[in-house]
Order: sequence, then structure tokens, then C-alpha cells
Amino acid sequence: MRLIEKVWFQGHAAKWWLVPLMLPLSILFWGVSVFRRLLFSLGIKKSIRINCPVVVVGNIGVGGNGKTPVVLFLVEQLLKQGIKVGVLSRGYGGKAPYYPYLLTEQSTAREAGDEPILIYQRCQVPVVVGADRIAAAKQLIELGCQIIISDDGLQHYRLKRDYELLVVDGNRLFGNGLLLPAGPLRETTQRLNSVDGIIVNGVKSLDGCERINDSLIKSKTVKHFMQLSARRIVNVKSGEVIELANFIQAQPKVNALAGIGDPQRFFSYVAELGFSLNKQQGFVDHQAYQPSLFDDIDQPIYPENTEQIENDHHKIPLLMTEKDAVKCTEFAQEHWWYLPVDACFTEQSKALLITELMGLLNPTK
Repeated sequence: MRLIEKVWFQGHAAKWWLVPLMLPLSILFWGVSVFRRLLFSLGIKKSIRINCPVVVVGNIGVGGNGKTPVVLFLVEQLLKQGIKVGVLSRGYGGKAPYYPYLLTEQSTAREAGDEPILIYQRCQVPVVVGADRIAAAKQLIELGCQIIISDDGLQHYRLKRDYELLVVDGNRLFGNGLLLPAGPLRETTQRLNSVDGIIVNGVKSLDGCERINDSLIKSKTVKHFMQLSARRIVNVKSGEVIELANFIQAQPKVNALAGIGDPQRFFSYVAELGFSLNKQQGFVDHQAYQPSLFDDIDQPIYPENTEQIENDHHKIPLLMTEKDAVKCTEFAQEHWWYLPVDACFTEQSKALLITELMGLLNPTK
């Protein structure tokens, strides 16, 4: 974790000089944000409505909060209802040959970004990336999509949206509560009151949050509580799928890496599943990988026996997130595995979310 993140989320002692140093910039950031949103509210800047319902899944802070699992959940549920759904994304970390860029089977994370590739490979629905979300959304409409899910883009007010879901990390919440760069927030917690739903990731109720946040407690916006669940493990190189319980029984000791907003969340979850972590290594979110980055973490199980080291099957399994795996397929080793996770909600939340999304398609009913 970077020092600034320790200041934001852990109250590191450096806050006593970093926060005062950055606070003037945070005030400036707040002023620009308020002015920008005012321009959209007054119609000076235009919010463009497209001929298709748009659902935005976003957050008000930086770093991973669990948006992608929510997008996957919504897409899968809509597909079960027979709805043709498309996904649009900024494509952070990718550099496509042109924009808007429609993903294909040949697309790579270098072109489209890791999260769009993950969504496309998991759901097999149209996914378009690009900074111009209006153009991306129009391309999805041309492909026959009946509803569009925007992966992030809560602050992209140029695209008018019909439904907003704000995802909150139930452990880190809003950090020190300050705006960038003194804190992790892109908008103030007042935004909790203007979205259609709040999804709190990682806890079963507000009582389970490690921190207490008055804004979250007092917000009258409907709240859904989400847990991430893993049932299987997949080989990065071959695509072989093994039931999680069987894998843990056969190979309980693993090395682990994660290049997400909060790597420790992944490591803690791996341990909760029953794995014994030999070594762990965190990287920044959207880390671009190359083979040399794995030298430290990818250690053999028998370091004293060179003959066994040469055999991949005698190395400790290296476990990573699905988001990391899509960037490692070109140079993956046989003992590299990833852990796909699914968003789980209560039946009540699940029914409410799907009913409200289906209502966007049938507004008169």
C-alpha cells in the first residue's frame, strides 16, 4: 500500500504533514467539482439522453470497491430475463487502436483494459470502451442492446443516466472523508442521498462495518449488502476448472498476488477460504504485468531440491484475482491459478434490484 493510501485509510502518522499540505488542493478540487455539476444542473453543459436505459455502477472514491462484480451480477441477471444488455467502460489501462472500441475474442487487456476484458470473457455480451461514453453507448444501441450498464462513470454527467448504484467498501468506507488529494473521495458523501441505491460490499449489515460513518447511516437511500463468494478455481494457462474445496484439500499452501484497489482484501479472503499463505505480494490497481515481476512471489515449494524446482507441478500454486489473470495469459505458468468471485445478495435485495432494472424497460407498468 502506498503511503498516501495509508494516510487516507489507516490514519498513518504522515497525515499530520501530508493532509495540511494537500488540503488547499482538495478545496480547489471541491470548488471545481461543484461548479462543474452546477453547469450541468443549469443546462449550460448538456447531459445527453440516449434512446436506451443507462445504469451506472460507480463510487465516490478511488480504488476498488467491488464495482465489477456488481456489473457482472446485473448483466447475468438481465440475461436470465432474456434482455440483451451491453456494457460500456472507460477502459482504464488500455490503449485501443481506435475509439469507441468494441471488444472481440482477439482483444487484449493492453487494448481494452483489464476490467472490460474480464466482463467480456465472463458474460459474452457486447462491451465497448472509450472516453466518449455517448459514442460508446450509441454503438451498443446499434448492436441491439436494450439496456446499458456503465462500469464506473458516476461523475461522467454528460451521459444522462436512468439509474445509479453507488458501491461502497464496507471495510474502508470513505477513508478520512476528505476529497482528493488529501483524501480518497471524488465527491462528498452528500452524493449518497442522490443515487438510487447503495451497495455495501463485504458486510451483512452496517453493524459489520469496521468504521462508523454517519453519512452512510443517515442516508435514506435504499441499501443492499453484498458478499463476494468463490466456488471454483481456474488455471490461468489451460483454463482447467477445479472445485475450490477439492483444490484446497489437495494444495492448501499457496503464494498470492493482487493488483487491485485493496490487495489485502484479497489476501484476507484467501486465508478465510482455508488456504495457507506462504507469500503474498500486492501491486497497484490495474498493474501492467511482465514475467520479471513474478520473480519474488513465484517461489518453489522445494527450494533445496533443484531437480524438483524444474517441474512446475512441484511449485507452490500462485493464486491471483481474475482481474490479474486476464493480463497474464500470454506468459502464464502451469501452476498459476485465479479465483473468480461472484456477488451475492439477499433474495430481497436481488429481487428489488432486478425489478427496478426491468422497470426501466417498461416504465409505464
